[in-house]
Amino acid sequence: MLSPKSTEIVRATLPAVGGAIGEITPRFYDRLFAAHPQLRRDLFNRGNQASGAQQQALAGAIAAFATALVEHPDVRPDAMLSRIAHKHASLGVSREQYPVVQEHLFAAIAEVLGEAVTPEVAAAWDEVYWLMANALIALEARLYERAGALHGATWRSCRVLARHQETADVVTFVVRPCEGRPVPAARPGQYVSVQVTLDDGARQIRQYSLSGHPEDALQFSVKRVAGDPAGEVSNHLHDHVAVDDTLLVSHPFGDVVLDDGDGPLLLVSAGIGCTPMTAMLSHLAATGSTRRVVAVHADRSEATHAFRAELSQLTAKLADAGAHVWYEHPEGPWPAERTGRADLTRLDVPAGATAYLCGPLPFLRAARAQLLEAGVAAADIHYEVFGPDLWLGAED
Repeated sequence: MLSPKSTEIVRATLPAVGGAIGEITPRFYDRLFAAHPQLRRDLFNRGNQASGAQQQALAGAIAAFATALVEHPDVRPDAMLSRIAHKHASLGVSREQYPVVQEHLFAAIAEVLGEAVTPEVAAAWDEVYWLMANALIALEARLYERAGALHGATWRSCRVLARHQETADVVTFVVRPCEGRPVPAARPGQYVSVQVTLDDGARQIRQYSLSGHPEDALQFSVKRVAGDPAGEVSNHLHDHVAVDDTLLVSHPFGDVVLDDGDGPLLLVSAGIGCTPMTAMLSHLAATGSTRRVVAVHADRSEATHAFRAELSQLTAKLADAGAHVWYEHPEGPWPAERTGRADLTRLDVPAGATAYLCGPLPFLRAARAQLLEAGVAAADIHYEVFGPDLWLGAED
């Protein structure tokens, strides 16, 4: 809880800090990487840094946390903190890195806001920072303990057992830890981080959702990323990693996981967002679930739809499940009412359903709005977004 004095200062200065945070965060990263260039090479996503997406996500998280402290002082924003902690744990972030961030973040704030950052203002925002940082440190410590990863040592050398070409631009890798180490436990909906050494020597890390339920192995799927900047790690995996190669893979993390209840489920995805939904369907089929399941997927066409056959096969194995697919540009005969973007208002949404969403941010926003309109409770709509979470703090 923020102290009364700091609460009033943060409340008064939040508009100024929030309004300038888009300028503060780039300066923060410039200072951080100048002092610690290895962080840009070996920890932060260089593509997201180039696009500015990481700065936007950091800005959103800080502003959301500070706003929560002053508007709801008795309620900690645990959902936001959990999301960040799982991402940090998958990267092996350590408590020693938090003072480094604080040093360069506060220098950037002082640089941008100048004389407005009095000692009292600096102290109040320092209190905000350490409330957030210490909460994350504690959450991450518990995640590492559960994973058996002492001090964040979450990486495992894994051998590639199989490689499957799902579509022209999606590949699935099946891996198992080397030297007889046990396969870590995973829950449907979680992801792993994969670290590779690129041609320039940088060790870059990306997260990939687990996309299946293989026996005694982990399975994740990777979409080739075109554009500028192109997907460094994803394209490296496509072009250079084969069966019997070794990859550095983290313990599975992620807080958007299939619940253990028996109520109805909505699994809604677009594009490569089908990967965690396929893992959930695989788990439900493997356990003989009798839950009502409505699976929805949107894609460009049949050819780009990864796990298209699995969607039909897995829902057919379940006692009470149905699949609904939309294609923007179908290649063959296709119902007109299922051409274009997914329209969840056409579905019979089960009462009391829990929804899981995964896909591009515009799709998530549209799907969530339609589900709320259909009567699904906001607390029962869970989402996973690939890349920096620009939705943090923006939910209703």
